[in-house]
Amino acid sequence: MRLVHLDLKGAAPRVSYLEQVFPLLSQLGANGILIEYEDMFPFKGELELLRSPYAYSEEDIERIQQLAEQHKLEVVPLVQTFGHVEFILKHEKYQHLREVERFPNSFNPHVPDTLALLKSILSQVIEKHRHSTWIHIGADEVFHLGEGMDSKNWMSHNKGDVGTMYLKHIKEVLGFLTAQYWGLRVLMWDDMLRKISVGALRVALVARACPTAVPFLTKYVESGFEAVWFASAFKGTTGPAQAWTPLSYHLKNHLSWLKVMQAVPRLAPLRLQGVVLTGWQRYDHYSVLCELLPVSIPSLAICLQTLVNGGFTEEAKRKVLGVLGLESVQLEQSTCEGRGVFPGVEIYHMVEQVNGHLKESILKALEEESAIKGWFSPYHRKRQFGNPRNMESFGSKVLKLHEDWESFVRDLRAQLERIYFPDTVEEWMEENVNPYLDQLRDLVRDYR
Repeated sequence: MRLVHLDLKGAAPRVSYLEQVFPLLSQLGANGILIEYEDMFPFKGELELLRSPYAYSEEDIERIQQLAEQHKLEVVPLVQTFGHVEFILKHEKYQHLREVERFPNSFNPHVPDTLALLKSILSQVIEKHRHSTWIHIGADEVFHLGEGMDSKNWMSHNKGDVGTMYLKHIKEVLGFLTAQYWGLRVLMWDDMLRKISVGALRVALVARACPTAVPFLTKYVESGFEAVWFASAFKGTTGPAQAWTPLSYHLKNHLSWLKVMQAVPRLAPLRLQGVVLTGWQRYDHYSVLCELLPVSIPSLAICLQTLVNGGFTEEAKRKVLGVLGLESVQLEQSTCEGRGVFPGVEIYHMVEQVNGHLKESILKALEEESAIKGWFSPYHRKRQFGNPRNMESFGSKVLKLHEDWESFVRDLRAQLERIYFPDTVEEWMEENVNPYLDQLRDLVRDYR
């Protein structure tokens, strides 16, 4: 299976955009999607508190699944069950479920309310995904586990360690899922398992949850796992505020995974069941947005076709250019030539402009123009005086630059609004455009 990860904890696209993206995914070789809803799920009743103001409706969830089915994409919902639960634990109502009181990252597994809450969250998500045969329970990066008083007491009474405590909670979650939803198969990330001994894993054998990564494969074989999945990345791993996707970096990541895949047959009876191409949209619930989906579509296309063809072959390259409507791809420069016909291509080109020219052109105008430095400094502007003769020497140039960027940004905003909800558009503008454009706006205001 080749699943594309949609991380909705930031920049969740409108369903109308997914309508355009799903056919593209299946054309490029994906056969499933891993949907990390977080606060975009239409939680009901007690849990309504967890919904974002822009959460999808129940009809949207239904529509997403119809679209997926239409394009032969299996839907796997992802519900975090241990770490990365800031969207839950940031609320006062659930603060008492934190492992460490100050931090909203991870659940305290010793409070009975934790499992009760997880059961109702899982139930609501699974009820709305009746056709899904898989669920992903996250379970990565359980920061601060073992640091809370309850955990310290548990470890001293049970002569246990963080690993056994981690497994105990995961087994409770899996126990609930296997009892309630017969035949539903479970995936989880493996970073926490890597630190746990073969003995402890064998005792706990986490009912075929699926780990990743090469030096650990032998360990998982010895622990009794029968199948593994791997997780690569097509965006969202090169910096929390990254705006432009580095193509060769992500291609290399997939080429490395292909080498690992070739090693799996030597580890029989272990078999490779699938790959998730992750595309993080935020590093966590509190961090800023990284690359938007339209910006990373060329990367996603290259990565999917690399997996399908066993390398970025001529065949793979032809297919990528054909499907995306591009003339060529420069991997090292992370650029694409040609107008492109993929969904959101306008945003792709405009973000390229912002990323490559906005900051540079404004700072150049403000820093290098000696008339501004000499006759229109912060000192002049604060006291509102200046010599009109010298001001005119830079005025028309600065006004033109300002007008060009304002008109460009209006177009960009309009394009973003077609795909994203207002909160995403605001956040992206405030992070990537305003820090530079505001300096120019202020100068123009003072000049006028």
